[in-house]
Amino acid sequence: METELFVFLALTAGVTSLVTATFGVGGGVLLLAVMAVFLPPQVIVPVHGVVQLGSNAGRALLSWRKVDWRVIAAFLPGAVAGALVGSFVLVALPPAAIYSTIAAFTLYLCWGPRLPRTALGPAGTGVLGAVTTFLTLFVGATGPLVGAFLRQQNEDRFKTVATFATAMSLQHTLKLGVFQLAGFDLKPWLALVVVMIACGAAGTFIGLKLLRRFTDRHFQLVFKLLLTVLALRLIWQALR
Repeated sequence: METELFVFLALTAGVTSLVTATFGVGGGVLLLAVMAVFLPPQVIVPVHGVVQLGSNAGRALLSWRKVDWRVIAAFLPGAVAGALVGSFVLVALPPAAIYSTIAAFTLYLCWGPRLPRTALGPAGTGVLGAVTTFLTLFVGATGPLVGAFLRQQNEDRFKTVATFATAMSLQHTLKLGVFQLAGFDLKPWLALVVVMIACGAAGTFIGLKLLRRFTDRHFQLVFKLLLTVLALRLIWQALR
């Protein structure tokens, strides 16, 4: 890999981590879009998963006191089930259908009527974990859907960011386990991954500082608008 591209991807990881730490979501999809331009198709999802694991884990550690552990306890069993099912059907599903589905649910969760309380409870959270973990094995772009769901559960911006980071850390860990079992070799990409994770940690630190400047009302508005932009981008990808 050329030095210029190496540096560019590292800086992109830092900027996108800053975006997610500040606004709660968005950095992962932005990073995935950039990586899709420069990296071979077969390595985009696993390499992106490793970088996102480092970024989200750092964010979760820095904000662990704000994590809603009841949500995580419901999310994890579903995520494990989704990863297990996905490991048996790790094939190329139609990207257009997956992107369109994620976008549609994201837009509904942002602008449609609130989900019933039962859907936002442990059972609904478990289903969310299963479905999004299954889908992330193929497209690596389920963050907007998880973020939109968590937004309906909680309006505290610090708790939203911390819980989202923890949920995505678990999801990326399970995803990488599946790719490891499938024989993906990370070694050729290790140097790039380590530097991108380091830059992501710096971006997270700065982003969490910026988060303190927002009120909950302003955060929720920006969060919804950013999710909407990401959903529209997924629809554009599907149409392509």
